[in-house]
Amino acid sequence: MTDIHLPQPFSHDLSLPAWGPYSKKYNGISHIPDIARGIRFDLSVFPGYYRHRVNVPHTQWESGYHPWEAAPGLDFFSYRYDLEWKDQVYCDVAFFPWSGDEKSARLVRCEFVNNTSQVQHTVLHYMAYLDFPPLRAYSEEAVIPADMHLPPGAIWIDALDYNDLQYATTRPSDTLVYEGWLRGEVRNHGFVNGTGIGENFGVEAGDKVCYSRSIQDALADGLMLVRYRAAAKQVAFTTYGLPNPVLTFAQSEDFALVPIALGAVPAGDFTFELISQGGAALELDGFVLLEAGKQGQVHFSPHRWNPMPASQSGPKQNTLLLEYLETPVTYGLAWGGKYSEVRQFFSSEIDRSLPYYVTDHVKKVITTDGGGHFTNIFIRPVIVESHSQVVLYGLVCQGEEARVREMLRDFDPNSHDLEIAYHNARKMVVNLPTNPSGQTYLFSLERMAATLLTNVIYPLYTQRSYIRHFTPGKRWDCLYTWDSGFISLGLLHIDLTRAIDCLNAYTTPPGDTQAAFLHHGSPVPVQIYAFQELWNRTQSRELLEYFYPRLRQFYLFLAGRLGSSTTRSLQSNLLKTWDYFYNSAGWDDYPPQVFVHQNQLENRTTPVVTTAHAIRTAKILQQAARALHLPEDDDDYQTDIDAFTSALQRYAWDADAAVFSYVIHDASGHPAQILRHENGENFNLGLDGISPLFAGICNPEQEQRMIERMTSSAHMWSPIGLVSVDQNASYYRTDGYWNGAVWFPYQWFLWKALLDLGHGDLALQMAHTALELWKNEVEETYHCFEHFIVASGRGSGWHQCGGLSTPVLAWFNAYHQPGTLTCGFDTWIDSLTIPEDQSSLQAFLQHAAGEQPWLAIAVLDADRTYTLEWNGTPIEPRLRFPGVMEILLTGSGLLQIRSV
Repeated sequence: MTDIHLPQPFSHDLSLPAWGPYSKKYNGISHIPDIARGIRFDLSVFPGYYRHRVNVPHTQWESGYHPWEAAPGLDFFSYRYDLEWKDQVYCDVAFFPWSGDEKSARLVRCEFVNNTSQVQHTVLHYMAYLDFPPLRAYSEEAVIPADMHLPPGAIWIDALDYNDLQYATTRPSDTLVYEGWLRGEVRNHGFVNGTGIGENFGVEAGDKVCYSRSIQDALADGLMLVRYRAAAKQVAFTTYGLPNPVLTFAQSEDFALVPIALGAVPAGDFTFELISQGGAALELDGFVLLEAGKQGQVHFSPHRWNPMPASQSGPKQNTLLLEYLETPVTYGLAWGGKYSEVRQFFSSEIDRSLPYYVTDHVKKVITTDGGGHFTNIFIRPVIVESHSQVVLYGLVCQGEEARVREMLRDFDPNSHDLEIAYHNARKMVVNLPTNPSGQTYLFSLERMAATLLTNVIYPLYTQRSYIRHFTPGKRWDCLYTWDSGFISLGLLHIDLTRAIDCLNAYTTPPGDTQAAFLHHGSPVPVQIYAFQELWNRTQSRELLEYFYPRLRQFYLFLAGRLGSSTTRSLQSNLLKTWDYFYNSAGWDDYPPQVFVHQNQLENRTTPVVTTAHAIRTAKILQQAARALHLPEDDDDYQTDIDAFTSALQRYAWDADAAVFSYVIHDASGHPAQILRHENGENFNLGLDGISPLFAGICNPEQEQRMIERMTSSAHMWSPIGLVSVDQNASYYRTDGYWNGAVWFPYQWFLWKALLDLGHGDLALQMAHTALELWKNEVEETYHCFEHFIVASGRGSGWHQCGGLSTPVLAWFNAYHQPGTLTCGFDTWIDSLTIPEDQSSLQAFLQHAAGEQPWLAIAVLDADRTYTLEWNGTPIEPRLRFPGVMEILLTGSGLLQIRSV
């Protein structure tokens, strides 16, 4: 069994160092001085030309750099910066720990390479700055909290520390609050912690919130101050547990305090409840409990973030200390290079200001809008002779001032030990073992590995805390449920610990009444698929026991059986998630989905894919329940599987079109008709229409006809893979986002289904086509695109996508990485043993789909020949490549592979 770590049950953070590629602004290295505060120190390091062009590496758009290499755990990562394309003039910038103090310092190695016949005069920029917690996702505006000043003995009860908050009218999101926030939570300027109660709380009579707080010391003459804002108009609340039966909040556009005389308050539990009488919204920040005589000592004031450090010269040349009022530590910088100067930019950005002043050789203090501060170490010129390289080292460190001075003094940018440290650190970079058949894909997949591992941001606010978070691309400064499921699937092949962390981030403890799971975007339960892959890799009982109840909670909500879920609100047992997001399955412009929204049919129209995912994830969890000996759960899933399967077969199958269909329901919620295009054509000729293939519910005729559609070049197959919408449909487009494009996620679902169904040729064709497509594009551009345009065969969308493009790692693993066993969704690997030399394999496989033949793919050492037995009977595999065996099996049993 593979070594694993159990995640922290109430944490959604990643087990990563304080140093990492966490910036959401300019690319480089970041340090988190205090993870609870949401403040980030950034050092962006990037090259340019002397008194000439400079590309500032912004993480939010394409700006001339590429994630190049990375180690699991981020103790090494590097980027390639283009100066002259392609590979003519470039700079590789690497970050890794300094042996002098691995927690406190990181080395910065910049290697300029000149492959031209001309001498190049280049420069190197260090840009140091602080970044403050944002007001909201995608915003560069920092939230401005209130600083609170309380006298000794006073108690602050944050408004969000409630026992319960309920709206008078229930909402679909009551137990699936978006972004993992709390019911009623808002984020805005002026709250003590930047967050409080709002979200139209109090508008409707009956909205209520309850509190209970243990008071350690009694109050002789107690007073409670309620900090609130009622911007629209006055609103009154009925109270319980307080002397005032009615509490009136006067209209106030700014935060105000309402005093409530409590009299003597004994030690112990202090409990009260507020129930709105309706009519206006109230924002609650919190409550101060104190002795009445100290009321005058309570003050609140806006916190003004100070981005400007006190700068001091370090202990020797080319060293600098930066002390920020907002951080508990001092930062230090040291750098090599013969000529350099220190400049300051008083600006909110350097995208325009740095290029504008690139030729200025006089100013050391440059002021534009004054909205922020950057300390610029400007190393110039760096002369790189023809066909040569120049390496410059630097150091960034943090700690108490005395320790920082000591590190700066000890650092020698010309020490030969630095190169030794670099080569040792680089040994930790992701290694993708491969048989000879996979060698051709290594370059492109190493770029994917680097992209995936470095797409981490901080701070992201969820569950009342700031966390580090894997993002599909730094363009997305937020949670993303279905993308992150694929991130976890991708990480499984390169960093098991972070794969577990990423999966854990989106689950919540059983019984959570606010968030059945962390939800943002398309509510596709990829996390359940990711767990099956995690189990099949590790067979970890501890992980199974930990994740099963969390994933069951996730499933029950999507199946319409938990809390406020409305997914099963119709009478057909067909599911819909329109109340939670516009996108049923991640495919933004999928034609029938667009039509449903344009015609406001959300309350009575169901897609196919939501129910298909419910069936497949129920089957996966059913396997887990059997492994845990939970027969009641086993039967429970089977009831759902039967109901959902019957609904799709009865109401959604269109025998003429040979696809499953969107179904329109009548006013009473009963199925009425299939959704058709205005020309009478079934509106679901695409991925949604064939999604029951991966649910495993099709009869042989349906299976054959849908696979024919899927593999026909006149319909869904293209030279670059499976298209999202049938190319023969009247609503197919060549200029869409999903419509007219090839994406990998649903190809992965369908590829796994092909293994379940025994279609080895088609499965290999799908995987090989995708790997070749990926290889060609990455080698051409060094970009990891999110999708590919059918009309051109080229990559498009976000250029550093570490989310939905990760199936390339799974396909490489399945067909080319020795020491692996891959099966479809119907197979649960009870046990798996492969020795280090990858010369044999033994596995006990539980198959859940009866006697239908199914496929397993075993990859072992390519230089050996093998004999195979299934339940003691010799069998012959299909040899796809040396060491790569495709094995057709039936039922459950013991698979044994031995080298001859």
